[in-house]
Amino acid sequence: MNPRHFKVSLMALLLSATSICAVAGEDVPQVTLEGLELVKDSKLSLVYAEPGVDLSHYNRINLADTYVSFRKNWQTDKTGATQNGVSGSDMDRIKIELSDMFREVFSEVLEDGGYELVTERAEDVLLLKPAIIKLDVNAPDSMTANGSHSYTESAGEMTLYLELYDSVTDDLIAKALDRQKDRQTGYIQWQSGVTNRAAATRILKVWANVLKNGLDEARAINKTN
Repeated sequence: MNPRHFKVSLMALLLSATSICAVAGEDVPQVTLEGLELVKDSKLSLVYAEPGVDLSHYNRINLADTYVSFRKNWQTDKTGATQNGVSGSDMDRIKIELSDMFREVFSEVLEDGGYELVTERAEDVLLLKPAIIKLDVNAPDSMTANGSHSYTESAGEMTLYLELYDSVTDDLIAKALDRQKDRQTGYIQWQSGVTNRAAATRILKVWANVLKNGLDEARAINKTN
């Protein structure tokens, strides 16, 4: 396993457990091992940030490729519940498609908001390292499909784990965790690749706009000071 992927998986797992505690009304750590402090009243489930961090000078974004992992036992559950089965190549394809969608959606939202997407590192460049974990697609498209349809009330759910770094120093300045579930229609409907992509896009846009609005807010605060 790639060491970077192991780090993301481990940190996301630890934050996910913390998120469950938060939902249950239990106490969550106020400070992480890296010295990041819990952000109160965040738009996401959990956000930790470096004390006094100023995001206002970051005008450009370096977006790393998105790491994607499925919910534990997802393949076994889906293979047992469908006639088509879900292969390893199906899972790889879904991971690549979702990673590409993440880049497409975040790039569009951020660029429309005035933030340039770049590949270099510089003082005004914020480095984003995203991961989608616990991906749970209720009705996945399978390459071995035999014409059968899958009917569910929701397309599924996924959890975002996002790390924000200063691109010059590689200093971890913030990280966030948020779980989103596709809207339930209230009735059973046929889920396909098209509806799955539409659901994923809706969720990704929520996260992208939270990030953009946070950067905008930092700029606005800086201008008033």
